Amino acid sequence: MLKPEDNEYIKSYLTKRERAKISYPFSRTLAVFSVDNIPFAYLETGKQLPRLSLRSDPLLAKVLREKYEEVGPGEKLDTRIWSTIVLSGQLSVEEITALIDHSYQLAQAA
Repeated sequence: MLKPEDNEYIKSYLTKRERAKISYPFSRTLAVFSVDNIPFAYLETGKQLPRLSLRSDPLLAKVLREKYEEVGPGEKLDTRIWSTIVLSGQLSVEEITALIDHSYQLAQAA
């Protein structure tokens, strides 16, 4: 299981992407991270385990969903290109930050 400091590190990592902006347009527990007004991550902290939704290449999303129980289709998002990760510890912090980088790059290219 990820430790609380790991979750804080992930939130900090999201905000440190170049030109990244954070907003709370839906609720105080759902942070939207965007670059040039294109969302690349949603971090929901209002549930028992935080949830991180990221953009993804559709083939990579399929592989991740098959490999990890904590990775599912994007909640309330286009499930072809978004995946939601329940931050329970199945994926390491390093794997999560690599997926954040991938999502950020896709948003920049959009």
